[in-house]
Amino acid sequence: MSQVARFAWATLCWNIAVVLWGAYVRATGSGAGCGNRWPLCGGDLLGAGARGQTLVEFTHRMTSAVSLLVVTGLVVWCWRATGKRDWARYSAVLAAIFLANEALLGAALVLLKHVAYDNSAGRILFLCLHLGNTLLLLGSLSLTAVWLSNGDRRFRFRRNWREAGLVGAGLLATMLTGITGAVAALADTLFPSPSLRLSLTEDFGSATPRLLHYRLIHPAAALIAAAYLLWIVFRSSAGGNRLSRSATALVVSVLAQVGVGIANVLLLAPVWLQIVHLFVADVLWALLVVVSADLILERAGMDESHAPASLVEECRES
Repeated sequence: MSQVARFAWATLCWNIAVVLWGAYVRATGSGAGCGNRWPLCGGDLLGAGARGQTLVEFTHRMTSAVSLLVVTGLVVWCWRATGKRDWARYSAVLAAIFLANEALLGAALVLLKHVAYDNSAGRILFLCLHLGNTLLLLGSLSLTAVWLSNGDRRFRFRRNWREAGLVGAGLLATMLTGITGAVAALADTLFPSPSLRLSLTEDFGSATPRLLHYRLIHPAAALIAAAYLLWIVFRSSAGGNRLSRSATALVVSVLAQVGVGIANVLLLAPVWLQIVHLFVADVLWALLVVVSADLILERAGMDESHAPASLVEECRES
């Protein structure tokens, strides 16, 4: 593996860590630790007046700043190490764009005071946009790392719109599931329940906050998305084709995510388990993006007669 490929994998891992720390900021209500100032911090960082929430929020901002530097370095190095029409170049640039947008969305959350224990519709909207942009960022970094690890990085789309539609539906379903998960996690943070029975009662109660009713969407969406993803993966292996390592890892991550999600509900969403749940979700998303790219892309120099069978063709044969 080349040095730039190793750097791309390190960049992906670093950004996943930053995302997990951002979830810790939300779960502990530390988003207002620096007040409504951005990018500077309005609280004391050292001394007797320092608060834990201030340190947590300031650490998140510093690690995010490092991400900007690291991804910028990845773009420059990638363009110097690759040739024209190399798709790794474009995925790296996309990652930089999504990261810049990530910083703007984070700034908007702080400046508009959609942090700490705010449960306004504006916070829910920006939270959904933030999570969706995060998934796009991690997907771009995943493709960059995988493509830089391979020899041939020039592709073209396979001429099968139906297959592309199936893959796109799986990606969209997974992204929407992640967004509903972010809303459910916010509800768990703002309105914690002392028992599972009371939590279920609040979900269906008429006098409870509306955000708790939105929490019900996530389990249903997660089960539907998980079933759909497993169907796509196993259908793609029909006809005797073996599952790739990425596809096998995707199946394992889907099953693990369902298990962690059930435990998260039963244990009333402790902070540490929320972080684990998000970590598995990030890994699942990265694997799904890579597997989806394998299904809808082929090498530009590949003869169509020797191209692997498409997903839709395999479904027809089965």
